[in-house]
Amino acid sequence: MDPILVPKPEGLFCPAGGFFIDPVRPVARALVTHGHADHARAGHGAVMATAQTLDIMALRYGAEFTQSRQPYDGPVRIGDVTVSFHPAGHVLGSAQIAVTGAQGRIVVSGDYSRVPNPACAPFEPVPCDIFVTEATFGLPVFRHPDPLGEIAKLLASVRAQPDRAHLIGAYALGKAQRIIMLLRQAGYDGPIHIHGALQKLCDYHMAQGVALGDLRPATLERGRKPDFAGAIVLAPPSAFAATWAQRFPDPVICFASGWMQVRARARQRGVELPLVISDHVDWPDLTRTITELDPAQVWVTHGREDAVMRWCSLNGRAAHPLRLIGYEDEAE
Repeated sequence: MDPILVPKPEGLFCPAGGFFIDPVRPVARALVTHGHADHARAGHGAVMATAQTLDIMALRYGAEFTQSRQPYDGPVRIGDVTVSFHPAGHVLGSAQIAVTGAQGRIVVSGDYSRVPNPACAPFEPVPCDIFVTEATFGLPVFRHPDPLGEIAKLLASVRAQPDRAHLIGAYALGKAQRIIMLLRQAGYDGPIHIHGALQKLCDYHMAQGVALGDLRPATLERGRKPDFAGAIVLAPPSAFAATWAQRFPDPVICFASGWMQVRARARQRGVELPLVISDHVDWPDLTRTITELDPAQVWVTHGREDAVMRWCSLNGRAAHPLRLIGYEDEAE
């Protein structure tokens, strides 16, 4: 009997359904877990995803990113399997994909998080025979702190240095909006300035009911350099290498990522204030999830597979590394 999913160069393929999940190359039919660029790519013949993920793909790639959009609207039979989507707690629209056939059920988690995120529904544990997990932070050393504690450090720095602007590197989908929401949750109700590359996705979040508060463009056309003293500015990390960052008064360079737990990475990026905030599971939440689901097998797509394999072995669990190519470490 054929397995429900098999790894191929394009991605995970379902022979009984004739589709790929999060393919990294153009295919006839793709099922997509969420809108980050390493999971959601343009050029597929048909794409099934949550309505929000389809909207996000259209915002990023244009309305013609696929020939056929297929919004997920409940469990659906595709060929000889049944497919259902379940919240992943990662970013707006993110979902796990469960594929159920005669051989059992496989759940492909995509990227996921167990930490509450008001921009999306919380991770839903889905009983399964095989759980497919990422391992971006799949080492025991990765234990992410309370994100509100990281925001408290940021606000303390803003108060202590009122003549400087704080520039926060944050990826456009998910992380930028998460930082803004955490700031609002911490009681910061002042204007937050955003780079133009974040505007469309921030607008979309607000249109979906995610309250982001007073957002203003981080452009000199709307203000003089001294006007940004004490300001909080969000931008894609790539913007810091350009002259764009020089428009702000003595900027404090910050970066929000789970990788900021690694001091060497912060130094390499010239980060003065690292913020350890991630939308991926850390080691305790990864192993807790496997323990809770108790699947017969664990498959690891990418990341620190060896440590997860070792943990599974020590805990009497069958595990298999897929080593899929094309997924980034933390495309948050």
